[in-house]
Amino acid sequence: MKPSLDERFDNWTVQMRKGLLDYCILRALEGGECYGYALVKMLVAIPGIGVAEGSIYPLLSRLKKQGLVTTRLEESTEGPARKYYRLTDDGRLLAREMDGYFTSMTQGVEQLGVQDFSKNPSASGEADASINDPGTQ
Repeated sequence: MKPSLDERFDNWTVQMRKGLLDYCILRALEGGECYGYALVKMLVAIPGIGVAEGSIYPLLSRLKKQGLVTTRLEESTEGPARKYYRLTDDGRLLAREMDGYFTSMTQGVEQLGVQDFSKNPSASGEADASINDPGTQ
């Protein structure tokens, strides 16, 4: 049986969120160090992200293992110690690369249906080809 339109849309939104979460975390940390719960609150406030607290901490752990973030513990007067996350130099570089890629991709998507590519597919410029060419990243 073919999946319903709602099921297909739900699957698509799940895949979009998964693909964007790392970028959103790095982007949030570009603003400076942040503790885990505050980061969760920031991400929950983004329309469409629909992230659960329990899914952020494994991502932060993976980003730490990849050398993209560092952590430090600080005692809190409001309960247990807080773990603060901060971008490493590599994390900052990757966030900037992701910014450029995301901007280029969204600009290209916004042109779909607006610009007529049928007469001259390269009219959009050579920069669009770099999105699909990992050698130009």
